[in-house]
Amino acid sequence: MLPQELIRHKRDGRELPPAAIAEFVRGIAEERIGDGQLGAFAMAVYLNGMSEAETLALTTAIRDSGQVLRWDDLDLPGPVLDKHSTGGVGDLVSLVLAPWVAACGGHVPMISGRGLGHTGGTLDKLEAIPGYDVTPDQARFRRLVKKVGVAIIGQTADLAPADKRLYAVRDVTATVESPPLITASILGKKLACGLDALVMDVKTGSGAFMPTQEASIESATTIAEVASRAGTPTTALLTDMSQPLATCAGNALEVQEAIALLTGDKREGRLIEVIRALAVEMLLQGGLATSRQAATASLDRTLASGAAAERFSRMVAGLGGPTDLLERTDRHLSQAPCQVAVYANTPGILARLDTRALGMAVVELGGGRLQAGAAIDHAVGLSNIAALGERVDTTRPLAVVHARSQADAARAGQRLRAAADVGEAEVTPPALIHDVIRRGEF
Repeated sequence: MLPQELIRHKRDGRELPPAAIAEFVRGIAEERIGDGQLGAFAMAVYLNGMSEAETLALTTAIRDSGQVLRWDDLDLPGPVLDKHSTGGVGDLVSLVLAPWVAACGGHVPMISGRGLGHTGGTLDKLEAIPGYDVTPDQARFRRLVKKVGVAIIGQTADLAPADKRLYAVRDVTATVESPPLITASILGKKLACGLDALVMDVKTGSGAFMPTQEASIESATTIAEVASRAGTPTTALLTDMSQPLATCAGNALEVQEAIALLTGDKREGRLIEVIRALAVEMLLQGGLATSRQAATASLDRTLASGAAAERFSRMVAGLGGPTDLLERTDRHLSQAPCQVAVYANTPGILARLDTRALGMAVVELGGGRLQAGAAIDHAVGLSNIAALGERVDTTRPLAVVHARSQADAARAGQRLRAAADVGEAEVTPPALIHDVIRRGEF
């Protein structure tokens, strides 16, 4: 089927044969499909969706568009595990979760992406660390996974190359939120890593890509089903994104937050709760714990002992970053010259946050991309973000803006005030974990 005919079929709402999808994806990887056709295909899928069979075909085609990793020759002493999030604001989970699970005996070859739309990207956060190489050669990557237990990197040219192009086009064509494209993009590169099991963090709320909780549940179920049918047992947690997960949003700021959690300077809050819940599932899926109680005890022990922080430090150093990042964080991470507290128009209890708007405020400050391939300012962002149900007034700001100029800070402040609803009624924040969906057996 010619590319334009495949696009026409999907534009008209017809189901595509697996062989046609596979050939189209090969064309993407081999650059026989141009960005115009790729954007048209993404929009057709966004508007008309895909069946589960089509989504499975797209996922496996993306997985097979490059190398599929094998770990048998390394004789790893533990299971190969990974986690992925559908994206959010202040979502730095991977930076803490991956080394934490490694400290408990797992091996985490985490292939991460850059920011999409209003959400931050793990690679963008890691590139806030001077010298950190997100594209090491395969020998270095495999060596770290074996010796340290964790390596968080970006897609190499050999790993799911079709997804790398599709990912970039989705970011600039308003097609990020398509469930089949989300599923195929996530799983295409994750399943190419030769995993024993996968845990998904699917967001719901105003900062999620899915517009409703029902859509998020559908997405979580589809991801778990498709991954399981492709041979990888998967658990999907439906977690809340009606407010930023961390108290900050922005690349260097989120790295600082991750280090604070790993080193014990900060151990409470919604962020650590989500990380722990995901880590428990990973340990259970990987056979590293026989019960939730045992998994929690192992996680608490490795965090308190500093073993999780040590894995993070070794990973950073092994990928070219500073060896003393944990001890001299302020020296290595850039800081924005303007830091301005933004207060609500009227005092009261924070009742609602448009989390997507907060994410876009970070993008507009320079912390995300308005065009594919654009440079990122790692220093800008938001810190000290108020939580739902918290009182904001003349002493407690909505957030602190980190910006390059006073003018940038003022524009971000306007967006923050517009994103917040403040009242006098007591507010009960939504549940942090809405649902857990499991498919397949380890």
